[in-house]
Amino acid sequence: MGAAVLDLLLPSSCAACGRLGAAACEGCLAGLGRGPVVVRPGVAALSEHAGAARELVLAYKERGRRELAAPLGRALGRVVPTLAQARPDSGGTWWLVPVPSRPSASRVRGGPHVTALARWCAAELAERGQAAAVAPALRLSGRVRDAVGLGRAERVANLSGRVGVVPAGVPAPGTPVVLLDDVVTTGATLDACARALSRAGVRVRAALTLTAAPAPRRS
Repeated sequence: MGAAVLDLLLPSSCAACGRLGAAACEGCLAGLGRGPVVVRPGVAALSEHAGAARELVLAYKERGRRELAAPLGRALGRVVPTLAQARPDSGGTWWLVPVPSRPSASRVRGGPHVTALARWCAAELAERGQAAAVAPALRLSGRVRDAVGLGRAERVANLSGRVGVVPAGVPAPGTPVVLLDDVVTTGATLDACARALSRAGVRVRAALTLTAAPAPRRS
């Protein structure tokens, strides 16, 4: 009842267009549902990092709109089974590995935001009759710095030796997994995560993000 009263006093509005109602209105979410953008073989995004899609991602990631985890995560779940190279395991379970955030960023954002997306992604798959599991198998060193504005070579150097596995969260060796993240820019983070999982015997079959942003221009 308390939540219902709060909704009446402070009605939600779309994080992209401001329309009263859902945190992400159907019109703005539609841009994330037209089919994945292939970034390169094995890596896809729901949309380009522009327009309403960009506003939704920024609102979730940087502006505290944590209620967007559900609609954004469910949008990922609708696309995972369509990825050309993605596969469930031999028992039919889709394994989802969220890309980790820097520890300091997680504290500011109220927790690992991509893990929240992965859980809603798994919920969407389950509601569609497909078993899914979230494997929090990766961690970032506190020495990783913010990658905003960095080119690919700088991002690779920034991540070198700083992506590790969490033994308790790693699926069994040989398990096919799908990496999930919010934004792909140069792909350096996805590559570093895939290498870390490979060393643990886990094969990344595909990676899916909410949006794909152009790499920064370097002078």
